[in-house]
Amino acid sequence: MPSLSAPTVDQHATGLGIGTPSPRLSWRFLLGDAETDNDWTQTGYDLEVQRGTSTEEYHVDSSDSVLVPWPSAPLTSRERASVRVRAHGSKSSTEWSAWTAVECGLLDRADWSALPITSETPVPSPDVEAALRPLRFRKAFTVSKASAARLYITGLGVYRAFLNGTRVGDHEMAPGWTSYNHRLNYETFDVTSQLKDGENVLAVEVAEGWYAGRLAFHGGLRRIYGPDIGVMAQLEVLSAESRTAVSTDSSWQSSPSATLRAEIYDGEVYDLREETQWTTSTEGKWEGVRTLELPKADLVSPNAPPVRVTQTVKPIERITTPAGKTILDFGQNLVGRLRVQLAPLAALESGSRVVFTHAEVLEHGELGIRPLRDAKCQDTLIVDGKTTTGEWHPNYTFHGFRFVEVSGFPEDALLKSVVADVMHTDMKRTGHFECSHPKVNKLHENTLWSMRGNFFSIPTDCPQRDERLGWTGDIQVFCNSASFLYNTAGMLGDWLLDVKAEQLLDTDDGVPPVVVPDILQTLWPHAPLAVWDDVTVLTPWDLYRSYGDSGFLERQYDSMVAWVDRGVPRGEDGLWLSTLQQLGDWLDPAAPPDKPQETRTSGTLVADAYLVRVTEVLAQASAVLGKTQEAVRYTQDAHRIKTAFQNKYLTPAGLVVGDSQTGLALAIVFDLFPSQQTREVAGARLVEHVRAARFRVATGFAGTPLITHALTRAGQPQMAYRMLLETEKPSWMYPILMGATTIWERWDSMLPDGSINPGEMTSFNHYSLGSVVNWLHGSVAGVRCLEAGWRTFAVSPIPGGTLTSAEASYETAYGRVESKWSITDGDKFVLDVLVPANTRALVILPHERTAATEGQDGRVPTGQGRWVGSGRHHYESTWSNLTDWPPAPLPGLFDMFDPERRGKSTIIEA
Repeated sequence: MPSLSAPTVDQHATGLGIGTPSPRLSWRFLLGDAETDNDWTQTGYDLEVQRGTSTEEYHVDSSDSVLVPWPSAPLTSRERASVRVRAHGSKSSTEWSAWTAVECGLLDRADWSALPITSETPVPSPDVEAALRPLRFRKAFTVSKASAARLYITGLGVYRAFLNGTRVGDHEMAPGWTSYNHRLNYETFDVTSQLKDGENVLAVEVAEGWYAGRLAFHGGLRRIYGPDIGVMAQLEVLSAESRTAVSTDSSWQSSPSATLRAEIYDGEVYDLREETQWTTSTEGKWEGVRTLELPKADLVSPNAPPVRVTQTVKPIERITTPAGKTILDFGQNLVGRLRVQLAPLAALESGSRVVFTHAEVLEHGELGIRPLRDAKCQDTLIVDGKTTTGEWHPNYTFHGFRFVEVSGFPEDALLKSVVADVMHTDMKRTGHFECSHPKVNKLHENTLWSMRGNFFSIPTDCPQRDERLGWTGDIQVFCNSASFLYNTAGMLGDWLLDVKAEQLLDTDDGVPPVVVPDILQTLWPHAPLAVWDDVTVLTPWDLYRSYGDSGFLERQYDSMVAWVDRGVPRGEDGLWLSTLQQLGDWLDPAAPPDKPQETRTSGTLVADAYLVRVTEVLAQASAVLGKTQEAVRYTQDAHRIKTAFQNKYLTPAGLVVGDSQTGLALAIVFDLFPSQQTREVAGARLVEHVRAARFRVATGFAGTPLITHALTRAGQPQMAYRMLLETEKPSWMYPILMGATTIWERWDSMLPDGSINPGEMTSFNHYSLGSVVNWLHGSVAGVRCLEAGWRTFAVSPIPGGTLTSAEASYETAYGRVESKWSITDGDKFVLDVLVPANTRALVILPHERTAATEGQDGRVPTGQGRWVGSGRHHYESTWSNLTDWPPAPLPGLFDMFDPERRGKSTIIEA
């Protein structure tokens, strides 16, 4: 029989400090090797809930095991309960799971006795030239015989807390970045073990962070959310007799930090000479504090996990540049900070400065800082000439880098004394992919690294330059890929609440900002944009599909409706008003470096195709929520505007006006053709385009996530494989051959001669173009969700190209899914599948596919196949990848004059 994991609590990362009184519960099935695992389905379950000294027992006859209702009475603020589960099936029952602790945070504003505090001396009026120096706060208090203690804390800025000199938690850049005017995260820590009988000291350090620091481009803006940085903390101590609170108020003390400046873009300056034992003593200069009003924003306990240090990377080489500079190469473009041993600096004169400048690439042997624009990305350590132990790292900034130029550090000690800490939102890894082609594996690995670097409290666009913003279009095109690689439910679910708040509370036109949180203000016009603003509909739907949680749709429904009904400016035909400028297929590789919006595909065509798609999705979402009238209305609207799209853009034969890779891919994948015949014509035309381009990519933001899916749907998966393996730029393989370790923003961010692309907007860590991994997961390995939440799914691999094996695994809400295939002896195809308990899979072998239907929302692939239940399944058949391989490019008129190209293969071999 299967065993059960301990229950998880809603979409919350831990279950400590949850923000809902009636959390939903889920449990996963862990299959063994016993025959009783096969075809095991749940018919009912038992829940035990311990609350105080009582134990409640519940039995429910249901096959549901994901996000089932809380069975007991609602919890109250601070209340703690424990829950475990046992599942019953048609063949057997499981053992009881382990217990899961569930504890509510502060559910009501009245639960807060704390007030925000800042320094006593008033902070100067906002000044775009001046940064705020970080502040330190402390409070001494006495406790006796404490049985439990919780610290509820947030910051106006980013903070670190200490209790009796020991760090509280391991969160970095806490409390993260939210739409601070609407939602301010607070965090809950169990600090029982850090208390002692007698005198204790609670200390907190706060820096500008996103709250008051410089943000955005063209010099940016400062103090966007307020003029003061500060902290609001409430330590509650429970003893046998009472509950007492140590809250931030006017009795606290403050002093300047030894960190002189801490900025996200420009880095930190830390003066070791000014350091004191401030977390345990009153050493140093302390003053009073000034209390501030309780924030008007909702105080929210986040579902998202925090940013943490998740990995340490050592430098692989010390480089001396042609100009004589010293550079450390960490071998991987990453996001995080340096950690430096202080012992080698003891011999330096007091006041000496050690400077670390970060960048992603070298250009002609020197540090390539031009893509950083107005971000200095430089940390400075001022030494005291005596410290011989310990280490230092910046605490309130992060950088995107592979290379670090170092000045002032003893060079012979560099490689042994400096490491890089990788930082990102600490989501759970859920998806893996590997195949027989090392460079395809590298592409997948690069995408993974770019996701890690750009999922930093919010889904950002890049982690290195003066930007790092939550651009809505980037995550909209990447969401499905992201949610396979990691569990994004908590992080993206929380971020969507900010999208909704800023769309509906800050404006009345239904148009969301293009970045969330919205800090662009005067730097970017408030105007509707397809693809980007479509995040309001498509991303909640993608999360619902991935996790089976209709709560995403319930919470975002008003936002979805507002965008479709009020946000989209329409012409008489119901499609987009064609006079509006669109970003469209942004960063089409044919666009000039300084004009990324100039694309081969009409921006209005892209917008109209997306409008049909979002209207259909809104109809489906309405149906899921039981909103029958709305579902009928949006279904009719979708049919009407699809007909308008066909009349406007499609010829009777099936060609698409504009005739580009992106235009054809959108129409094929979004199913915009009136008949199978016209779809086939469009598919054939797309193949012509791909062959004429010599299999190089000709798509940008809108087309790239769809192009390989479109070719597969057109019955031409070998063409998709051929594009995947192309080496000439623009292609997925070109950056890898140029040494890329992350996904680039531009197909040619680095030119063949080692020069950085001249475009001002050039990042070497930008996940959007890595969305091809969705095709690797769903088509190459063949694992695709059919029913929301993966209750049913397809295993339908499509081998091709020079790949002789591929495998993928995914940790669904029910358990682990696996698909692993290989081809040996030329044509012997072997497939192994793992299906979790309480689910079913549709398994289709390659020779059984009679048509390719790589469509939206789990359309069942056409073919024979078979439905199978839980357990391990093994299949063998015959299949050769050499059929129709390799596809040939269309012969060019002038190829005969190009000896370098004539007869040359541009496929990257395994």
